[in-house]
Amino acid sequence: MSGKRWGAVVAAGAMAVGLSVVGSPAQAHGGDHGVRTVGYYTQWSHQDRGIPVRYLVDNGTAARLTHLDYAFGLLDERGGCVSSDPDADYRRSIPAEQSVNGKADRPGQALAGNLNQLRQLKQKFPKLRVYISLGGWIGSAYFSNAALTPQSRAAHVKSCIDLWLKGNLPGAPAGAGKGVFDGIDLDWEWPATEGNAGNVVRPEDKQNFTELLREYRRQLDKQGRADHRTYDLTAFLPANREAMDRGYELPEVYRLLTFATVQGYDYHGAWEKTANQQSALRVPDGDPTTPKDSGEIVVDAHLQRGAPRDKITLGVPYYGRGWTGLPDRENGLFQQSTGPAPATYEAGYDDYRVLKGLLAGGKYTLHRDDKAGHAWLFDGTTFWTYDDPTELARKGRFIRDRKLGGAMIWSLDGDTPQGELIRALSAGLHRH
Repeated sequence: MSGKRWGAVVAAGAMAVGLSVVGSPAQAHGGDHGVRTVGYYTQWSHQDRGIPVRYLVDNGTAARLTHLDYAFGLLDERGGCVSSDPDADYRRSIPAEQSVNGKADRPGQALAGNLNQLRQLKQKFPKLRVYISLGGWIGSAYFSNAALTPQSRAAHVKSCIDLWLKGNLPGAPAGAGKGVFDGIDLDWEWPATEGNAGNVVRPEDKQNFTELLREYRRQLDKQGRADHRTYDLTAFLPANREAMDRGYELPEVYRLLTFATVQGYDYHGAWEKTANQQSALRVPDGDPTTPKDSGEIVVDAHLQRGAPRDKITLGVPYYGRGWTGLPDRENGLFQQSTGPAPATYEAGYDDYRVLKGLLAGGKYTLHRDDKAGHAWLFDGTTFWTYDDPTELARKGRFIRDRKLGGAMIWSLDGDTPQGELIRALSAGLHRH
């Protein structure tokens, strides 16, 4: 299972001795002692989907976030950090009507593109912490190389700090990007476990991932002392229990992280023939699959493996997964498909704001399982599993009731201009 992607969604599947303390409540919540609301904004949101950073201000998202992850930075074959799209990241001029501060970029300014918009977002929302996220489903090919030896780990971390935290962006003035990012998020999918085709995978990735986190913590602490600030370290962790056990020394991983984001979606998708839920809180009655997957199962699996509750930040999807060619039985649930549903960006995958339009068109009927906590659309042959405002409010309450650390959103470009999803999630997370 795979949650996040680079460029496209593809079907898959505290401290060490001698280090400074990380993950204090103030750190973990960006100065806010409430639950976290972490959202991923993707490098391609603006150009590919027409969703600039400004959209997050206009629909009320930014005011409700504690953290924003910018996805993704990549690794080269030797494990060095690189920008996969310098134009999108820091060169592209943003016009006034799409700019966070309402002013057009000027020719020749030191920093433009998404990074400058994120800088403006932080100026508007000073408590917001922004991280660079590295990897993703398609971008995890060379993490194993980066983590392999003490020398490769040191070189990898140094290159990432130089590029993203010191802000030394190729072709831009030295330090042009400094101050945009408050930490680094590792999205290695997955250590010691096959993810996307072509990934380098080694059995020793499990131990090397822990050592990589230690190296990050050492260098981030050193850089933090030099800059008189604290840099955070987070990671995206899997729902799949085999991947958890094969790839992670979870108690130590959690100790080294400020917090973790945990996969709460992609339990099922069109890589399977059976139409099923992709993000239910509990296993629906009659689910024919083995092993079972749900938010409750995934959270309990992390807790059983030593995760502190307040460091589990459960992922929620702003998109749905779909199948077509189903018989008109049981409202489509658990029926056999002929393949993925046609969609806007990729077969079998579409954003909530698009799926809402399907429902409004009158052809689809909304179905809901309040006991399991999931919703779906069905028109007699095509089935979409998705989270609407009702389900996101439910998930917010689940996170609050279980005393977890918060919610993580993949990805922010899926919400409507009215911010229906972020408002519902926030209402569930916070008592009013």
